[in-house]
Amino acid sequence: MPRLPTPLTLSDHPRGREAEPTGARAPGAAAPPPRGRATRRRARGEAATAWAFVSPSVLVILGLSVVPVAWSLLLSFQADDLVTPSRWVGLGNYRALVQDPHFSQAVRNTLLYTALYVPLSIGLGLLLALVLNRRIRLVGLYRTLIFVPFVISATAQGVLFSFILDPEFGAANSALHQLGISAQGFLTDPGQALLVLVAISLWSGTGFCVVVTLAALQDVSPSLVEAARLDGAGRWHLLRHVTLPALTPVLVFLVLWQTINALQVFDLVYVTTKGGPLGSTTVIVYFIWEQAFKNFTAGYGAAAAYALALALLVLAVVPRVTRAVRSGAGADDRPEGAAR
Repeated sequence: MPRLPTPLTLSDHPRGREAEPTGARAPGAAAPPPRGRATRRRARGEAATAWAFVSPSVLVILGLSVVPVAWSLLLSFQADDLVTPSRWVGLGNYRALVQDPHFSQAVRNTLLYTALYVPLSIGLGLLLALVLNRRIRLVGLYRTLIFVPFVISATAQGVLFSFILDPEFGAANSALHQLGISAQGFLTDPGQALLVLVAISLWSGTGFCVVVTLAALQDVSPSLVEAARLDGAGRWHLLRHVTLPALTPVLVFLVLWQTINALQVFDLVYVTTKGGPLGSTTVIVYFIWEQAFKNFTAGYGAAAAYALALALLVLAVVPRVTRAVRSGAGADDRPEGAAR
């Protein structure tokens, strides 16, 4: 077999090539530019090309995110009905929020909805995930059926349950009548409406918790489970001392995710109850929409929106600060000679 030719490589370093004779340059020819200047020129050209590709996305982000956020922040300090010229009122909108009983009711409804929905959805999700993590027949079908409601939009859910829970012609009251139970108001009863909305949200939102928790359960080390069983641990001890500690990061994520979703609930309320009856289901986001686009007090609605944004910001920052403080305290507790 003939030998392949040895590849020839040329080095750009001055030592790897012969020095150019001084008199070899043609008379009157310009000296080549320094290497540093050429490199900077090439870098500027590459940066300009990159910005040419990125600029459409940057303009979209600025136009649809940054500019509206800045405009709504200015709007929250003004009295504006979106028709006549606005009037600067400073912190007047925020002072009015503190004294508004309708806003206080919306805050209470939102907190109650969140306090019921978040732990119930995570608890049911964990329970169903533990059941579906076993080897049972048709387990794939069961997982699919539990996750399907999560894919359905909140608007479609509201329309569906409005028909089912109709006080006169709904299937729910028809079933209760067959059982000898009197008809219920459901979405038209101030004492039941918010609880019914929580139940509808659980029907759809629990599937997400099931899928996330089930994925985390399948990632638990089998060696830890087997070692605990060899030590005589029962199911409760396995759940408490092995499974739940392994699921802690996932459960923390679910708590934050479900809380943020609960504080921003709107579609379901808008389609089913419109904030009624008697304001029993008016949540913060529906209150913001009502003030801005129904009562035409856009500045007041923007102030309520920024109050909600501040609550969400605190909710997102507090866990990070707490984790940083704990990690710093743990580092300070180490002995002086310990490795860092």
